[in-house]
Amino acid sequence: MKNTLLAVLSGLLLGLSWPTYGFPLLLFFGFIPLLLAEHNVRTNRFSKTQVFGLAYLTFFIWNLIASWWIYNSTVLGMCIAVFVNSLLMAIVFLIYHIIAKRTTFTLSTLFLACFWMGFEYFHLQWQVSWPWLNLGNGFASFTSWIQWYEFTGTFGGTLWVWIVNISIFKSILAFLASKDKKILYRSGIRNGLIILIPILISIIILKTYKEEGTNIEVVILQPNINPYTEKYNTTDDRVATLLTSLTNTVITKNTDFIIAPETVFADNTRLQRFDRSIAKKQTLKILENYPKANFLGGISLYDRFKDPSRVHKQTNKIRENDFYDDYNSSFFVRSDGSSELYHKSKLVVGIENFPYQSVLKPILGDAMIDLGGTVAKKTTQDDREVFFNNDNIGVGPLICYESVYGEFATGYIRNNADFLAIITNDAWWGNTQGHKQHLAYAKLRAIETRRSIARSANTGISAIINQTGTITKKLGYEKKGALVGTLKTNDKITFYVRAGNYLARVAIFLCVFIFLFAITRRRTKNI
Repeated sequence: MKNTLLAVLSGLLLGLSWPTYGFPLLLFFGFIPLLLAEHNVRTNRFSKTQVFGLAYLTFFIWNLIASWWIYNSTVLGMCIAVFVNSLLMAIVFLIYHIIAKRTTFTLSTLFLACFWMGFEYFHLQWQVSWPWLNLGNGFASFTSWIQWYEFTGTFGGTLWVWIVNISIFKSILAFLASKDKKILYRSGIRNGLIILIPILISIIILKTYKEEGTNIEVVILQPNINPYTEKYNTTDDRVATLLTSLTNTVITKNTDFIIAPETVFADNTRLQRFDRSIAKKQTLKILENYPKANFLGGISLYDRFKDPSRVHKQTNKIRENDFYDDYNSSFFVRSDGSSELYHKSKLVVGIENFPYQSVLKPILGDAMIDLGGTVAKKTTQDDREVFFNNDNIGVGPLICYESVYGEFATGYIRNNADFLAIITNDAWWGNTQGHKQHLAYAKLRAIETRRSIARSANTGISAIINQTGTITKKLGYEKKGALVGTLKTNDKITFYVRAGNYLARVAIFLCVFIFLFAITRRRTKNI
């Protein structure tokens, strides 16, 4: 019973630390009860099954508290996200338990921190990608603490969390062994400094950071179209009229970019006919009297064909020799009539991407995790597209889920994006923590890349975010309207943009080394 209560406590601490209603200080203590429970099990020589059960209980509670809101979109999606992610986290902890039985405290806890970072890195790469609960994301509502993410990315936050948890855990074990209160006093000072010093460094960076670059005026559109009752029953003609009306309320002769949300034009335009589409024609009308302005928005596109040689793993089959590629795209139109497209490349598991089809499709058939959008597999592109206006100012268009991926976003910066635009449709989750967390994660991308962000969300929250991750202007949830404001461009490259998730790659190397060392030696008694 004691170990079960410890596991529950860990789950509650982790859950209540999460954005946007949580307090991230709890992350520094969240794993300690579970580590103590695992140590009790290991000391009393109970089974691996018990460790796995305790870990699963902790991570299930955390996942449920932090991501229950997926339920508003789909019960099945929420169940899979919560149950499967908890399972993966529990497996990570179980492997730590196995290694801890075979090596020293220092090596085993180093392995745990590195293995967890490797797990988070893996979660950013594979086809069932769900990095929403990567630990570094937990500070998204407290950006004054993490300005140094421009050097480390979110993995710096993950490492910070594990260093403190392991340090406190070691002190508790030492105290339980000796009952010497001086251990607790020293631990309090040491771990207090480990927490406070990075925060102080961050505050200094924040106070001394100067935004440099060109001021540009952006108009952000928020049409507030209900995705369940209106979106796919509203024609592109009506959407175009609405966007024109919203734009005209705020646009000025100084407007540089007009930004509309993900798949705002949802009539499934044929790819080859985009130049004749309502989306392009109407945006050109909007730009007619504003030659300085450019339009960026979201559109659903498809390409139907009969040639089997063009079929690839993301192609959808209608019948024999009848195929189509489906795209969730952003389009960019200049006032001179030229245009470009970018196809979303980080896909929502299940609804936009059926992972590991050769294995799962015979088992699941056509069942999908409906997290919003359409039921077809989406076709992606390899490169991060940057759209440039006639003044050579580049905008990197991140579509919805793509904004959760830090290293992915750096690809736009390396392709010379001067600022980022996030176009999204968060309305699938209703008025829950889902869209608030998604907005908070956008602030992390601003810090990592030191790029301002213009965020257009169908139902909100649309916002302008500066280079320090501070929201300077926003339009609230479920409000129809347009937001006009100024942001600064930037052409400087941060260390994180250059190096990417280097901390995770180093952690994986250390993890493999410790694992091989542990399984090839005799068991060592440790504290």
